[in-house]
Amino acid sequence: MTDISRRTIVKGSVLAAALAAAPAAANASSFRAGRSGIPLVRNRLTLPSGIATGDVTSDSAVLWSRASAAGRMTATFRAVDDGGTALSGRGAFERTLRGPRATQASDFTAKIHASHLPANTRFALEISFEDDGGAAGETVKGTFRTAPDAGTFNGEGRTGGDLPRSYAQSFVWTGDTAGQGWGINEEIGGMRGYRAMHNTRPDFFIHSGDTVYADGPIAETVVEKDGQVWRNLVTEEISKVAETLTEFRGRHRYNSLDANMRAMFADVPVIAQWDDHETHNNWYPGQIIDDPRYTVRDVNTLAARGRQAWQENMPIADSSALWRPGTFDDGGHYQPARIYRKIPRGPQLDVFCLDMRTFKSPNTDGKEAHATSILGQEQVDWLIREVSKSKATWKVIAADLPLGIIVPDGPVNEESVSNRDPGAPLGRELEIAGVLSAFKRNRVKNVVWLTADVHYCAAHHYSPERAAFTDFDPFWEFVAGPIAAGSFGPNPMDGTFGPEVVFAKAGRFPGESPRDGENQFFGHVQLGEDDSFIASLRNANGATLFSQVLTPER
Repeated sequence: MTDISRRTIVKGSVLAAALAAAPAAANASSFRAGRSGIPLVRNRLTLPSGIATGDVTSDSAVLWSRASAAGRMTATFRAVDDGGTALSGRGAFERTLRGPRATQASDFTAKIHASHLPANTRFALEISFEDDGGAAGETVKGTFRTAPDAGTFNGEGRTGGDLPRSYAQSFVWTGDTAGQGWGINEEIGGMRGYRAMHNTRPDFFIHSGDTVYADGPIAETVVEKDGQVWRNLVTEEISKVAETLTEFRGRHRYNSLDANMRAMFADVPVIAQWDDHETHNNWYPGQIIDDPRYTVRDVNTLAARGRQAWQENMPIADSSALWRPGTFDDGGHYQPARIYRKIPRGPQLDVFCLDMRTFKSPNTDGKEAHATSILGQEQVDWLIREVSKSKATWKVIAADLPLGIIVPDGPVNEESVSNRDPGAPLGRELEIAGVLSAFKRNRVKNVVWLTADVHYCAAHHYSPERAAFTDFDPFWEFVAGPIAAGSFGPNPMDGTFGPEVVFAKAGRFPGESPRDGENQFFGHVQLGEDDSFIASLRNANGATLFSQVLTPER
């Protein structure tokens, strides 16, 4: 028999899907009789993309998976100790939920929003699908932990002092998966950064955007600068830029082929953001892209398809994000439902997940005398209101674009907030200045900004003592990424908000491959029993490069 590599097998996405759907075992429910009376094999449903949980709070979680064909999702979860043994007595909890039917209309993805869960509890999770004949399919196992309860501690109100050990939590964040043509290379162990994050045993993971690179084809082989040959797994949908809904969906299917990602998502809840590469590099609403690789030049059309594929594949809880394609305003502009949201994580932490793409103004030089949009007024009002009334010790703002890093879009225009002018705020900076001054006015303490996007890691301290704009309180911004993409940076900084680069680490040259893991980065935060916030920046080999301990202002 001719030896066929897995890389060759997955070249055809249809063949890959067929292989994923093949029966893992035969049983009585896997057969039905044909007209001749001869049993016909019915392939049981499989879960080719694994399972995931997301937006997990103290009492709720979103459960996600994809079936190999049409079927109804079922999830069973039970409370367990850290060793995986089911709890008994007062701690016992077990529930089975039947979810929606996965169909071709959702690319066979389905979600269950589980609510009324006990706080600070680890669950063993099993997800499967039943076919239309009632036959049970493959079961995939995972786990997740709900957040601590913000209101009580073992039934008693918090009175000060250290938190109980069981209430401390940790999380990781990064961005940028399968970019610049660097896909899944099984010769080096696949996307090893996901394994490094998983090994820290975090309570949740923030993916800060660029969850896929819909605008970046992935070839079977790439010759690196030093002559080594990088070998990618490939599928049909990643051979060109994504324009059709099928091609956008194929990007998410591709990433889930990585065993490291599947293992982590089965065990670690996700808080997902989107940025530009889920659609097209540096896009903004209303743009007509000038890219010869595309037959569809209207970015609104591409964004609608990219958003649908992204949302089908992300375990998002916010009911307002139950989006359907084809929603436009009176002017014909694409208007998706909001995905900015707050994820409460107990008395120590609230996570505010921003959307810095949907409401973005066109990329210009950023020097307009009037405010231009990066968040939009509705999101600005929401952010100020929700952060100001938060009772959590730490308010983490998960941003998909950095604040002070200069991110050019060509020789003149700017992609992010900054505008290469260290003076008073202009353009998009005015919107951010309004947010920062509102936090100061409302006496908000302990705000930390986390982001990715620029393909290197850094720690920035912002202070009015160094700034042209001074009406704000000092704060930290930590940058991490990429996790599986080409390296870039470091970039120059804009001085409007007084950033100091305390630490920065980039790859050796632009576009460097992730081969050795030294130029791939993620961030890790440990919330201490004393309410400390310990932020560290690490590479894909798990080495800690920088650490900063923050103590809360009371």
